[in-house]
Amino acid sequence: MSRLPRLLLFSRDTARVQNCRALLDEQFEVVVGQSIEDGLLRLGQDAFDGVCVFGGQELDQAASGLLLQAGGLLAQLPDGLALVDADLRPVWSNSRFRELAHGSVAEGAEPPSTFYQLLGSPEILGPDFSPLHTALGTGRTTRSQLKLSDKSFLLLTATPVSEPGESRPRLLIVSLRDVSSDVLQQQKLNAIYSAGLELGGLTPQDLLEMSVENRVELLKSKIVHYTRDLLEYETIEIRLLDEPTGRLDSLLAVGMTPEATARELFARPEGNGVTGFVAATGKSYLCEDTLNDPLYLVGAVGARSSLTVPLILHEKILGTINVESSRPGAFTEADLQFLELFTREIAVALNTLDLLAAEKVTAAVQKAETILHEVVGPVDEVLNDAAWILERFIGHDPEVAQRLQEILRHTRNIKQLVQRAGESTSPEGAHSPLHQRPQRPKLRGKRVLVADNDEQVRRAAHELLSRYGCEVETAHNGDEALLMVRTFSYDAVLVDIHLPDMTGYECFCQIREHDAQLPIVFMTGFGYDAAHSIVKARQAGLKSVLYKPFRLDQLLDELERNVAVTVAPATGPQPPTPPATTSTKSNA
Repeated sequence: MSRLPRLLLFSRDTARVQNCRALLDEQFEVVVGQSIEDGLLRLGQDAFDGVCVFGGQELDQAASGLLLQAGGLLAQLPDGLALVDADLRPVWSNSRFRELAHGSVAEGAEPPSTFYQLLGSPEILGPDFSPLHTALGTGRTTRSQLKLSDKSFLLLTATPVSEPGESRPRLLIVSLRDVSSDVLQQQKLNAIYSAGLELGGLTPQDLLEMSVENRVELLKSKIVHYTRDLLEYETIEIRLLDEPTGRLDSLLAVGMTPEATARELFARPEGNGVTGFVAATGKSYLCEDTLNDPLYLVGAVGARSSLTVPLILHEKILGTINVESSRPGAFTEADLQFLELFTREIAVALNTLDLLAAEKVTAAVQKAETILHEVVGPVDEVLNDAAWILERFIGHDPEVAQRLQEILRHTRNIKQLVQRAGESTSPEGAHSPLHQRPQRPKLRGKRVLVADNDEQVRRAAHELLSRYGCEVETAHNGDEALLMVRTFSYDAVLVDIHLPDMTGYECFCQIREHDAQLPIVFMTGFGYDAAHSIVKARQAGLKSVLYKPFRLDQLLDELERNVAVTVAPATGPQPPTPPATTSTKSNA
């Protein structure tokens, strides 16, 4: 006996259903749904050869959607779809919905009966915290976000199915879209922003109590924390670029071998691994297979892929950050984008540390320079008076001369100690040259005599030249300058051509008479040189003239040129030879 085709018959018009059943009973096995909801529930549970739906003048909206499902179209949609009744029971769902629900229900749990139980009772994140009830109560579409787990999120949209003459809907079409990747991406972006605030955040109390080294260690610990918890990388290396040498110094290494950490690398595109290439080019590098990458140098044990990104601030490369994984192809373009965003925050934090270090150094140096400015005037007076006494006591009382030499030595030490105290405030091992002034190693330790009647010029000479390691002493006039030259040793002399007691040329001649090799630099304004000191001194061998107001770099350049070479004997007219005087020069 052959089986009759099974036909599902349902409508809200029960009289119509019964009449139709009487006509079809001989040709079909008719199953009647007591309501549309019951019919949809039967359709989801049993197998039927056909469906017959009566909807009056208009085909029922819920049933019409079901006809599409019968053709398999709804089953192919990427979103989960379900038809939910007023008791929040799913009466029908497509395969994608069932996939999402299956992953949310714990194994061995009781079969769920309501929509939320079917999804494992997720956390509702809003904006509507009761979206299904709101849609049923208001007749409007509602949306909300569901959290199934820490890494699984769904976007719920509930649309009421209304029929003519009904005041409230009896069915909801609910769609579920997996938005986990979007939510996790936004969470990472928010976390990176928060990490940036935390990396650079130092309270006034922190600044007061912490040294520069302590701040660097705090920053390193925060970087490790956020790299592991936020980006979920266990291996990390940060190197900072030393601009003068191009060397990449290790700031932080976690999970790297000791050999890799100690490896000397430079910002060069070849021969220095991926790190050197990134530092040289400023381009990020994704190494998907370390075994077949010509640039890769072994970093972490068993590493099979790596991701290296430059640390850049204001288009300036500060260094690199490198993460590695034991899995080939472990990093994606999304990982690259997140790491690039994170490195911007690290670069800003490093810059903040540099600025704080510079501020600390500047404040200490300013204090030292203030003290030095107050000391240099009296010290120069002591030196001038001591030179005057020494010249007159030579040959009379050697013991007095020796005691004066000790006084001079201690007096000079006062200035040097103050100067060294200011220099010692610079933190050793500073990781960026942002706060370092250009060095002039040729001038370091050179003793310079400045002869000028203007007190501001003398004080400026102390202030500016002392910064570069020069030992500066001053004289008010030509006689004091000659006395200082005869008594002490100098590497160069700066002489103003308008001294109160003699012309610049006269001073030049007498200094040259005492020491023909001593470099002399004239200083003058653009006024009239009535004594023609510059012209006559040039004829006598003068090499350098500075015209006031001159820039600091011009002064430094002239001094470097003069102290670097021995002045050759003059070939032009020689200065007149004054009567010989007896003196003993002090090296104090």
